[in-house]
Amino acid sequence: MTFTRTRIAPTPSGYLHRGNALSFLLTARRAREAGARLLLRIDDMDRDRLRPEYVQDVFDTLAFLEIRPDEGPADAPDFEAHWSQRHRLPLYEAALRQLRESGRLFACTCSRAALLQAHPDGIYTGTCRHKGLPLDTPGAAWRLRTDNAAPLRVRLPGGGFRIAPLPETQTDFMVRKKDGFPAYQLCSLVDDGHFAVDYIVRGEDLWDSTLAQLYLARVLGDEAFAACTFEHHPLLLDAAGGKLSKSAGAASIRHFRAAGGTLEELIRSTGSGLYP
Repeated sequence: MTFTRTRIAPTPSGYLHRGNALSFLLTARRAREAGARLLLRIDDMDRDRLRPEYVQDVFDTLAFLEIRPDEGPADAPDFEAHWSQRHRLPLYEAALRQLRESGRLFACTCSRAALLQAHPDGIYTGTCRHKGLPLDTPGAAWRLRTDNAAPLRVRLPGGGFRIAPLPETQTDFMVRKKDGFPAYQLCSLVDDGHFAVDYIVRGEDLWDSTLAQLYLARVLGDEAFAACTFEHHPLLLDAAGGKLSKSAGAASIRHFRAAGGTLEELIRSTGSGLYP
């Protein structure tokens, strides 16, 4: 594989778990194999769930995994002072202006409860698409129309491609939240372009997000992101066969370390053999 930069991009919304460790270790391995740069990028735009202890946990986990990124914040104070996504708000706002000028955005005032009532999986059913609400409506989110049905092309490791449609879960996905902050899909896309990332490692649960971001890149004319290579790895499961989740209280690496667990034991528990 030939690429120049990949990234570890955790969200500080809870303590990291074994699934996060697997993704970090695999990303670091791919960077070493390719002689590429490894960037640490902490995605902290979800201000409601952000906690200082979760930011610190990112650095504690990387130290435990013996992963030393080539670029990015050295510690939590450096992150807050220089690397937080708050410092890149002008870049996100520029992308939002471009989307607004394209005429492809609409305002949505639906609550999460209303979305779940309309569809049990929370899939957007187009409730506000034709209401014509002004984008400046107080408390409204901005959604991107996804009625361009052309298939998306995902570049895979090894040079091949996978062709897929935008999934139903990403119908008219959100690009700006009700609180006025840019949404995850837009921030992640803009950041990867800003840092010139060209290889992205993710769990297979983020396949739909990859397709949403490729769709957004098409709308924005972002050819560099469309040329990125994406590797989606299998997920680690809990004892009940469900995916590990910070929000669901999956056993954290922090707890594992406190109980005296070693790096070798953690890696064996992932079944990956991905030693630093």
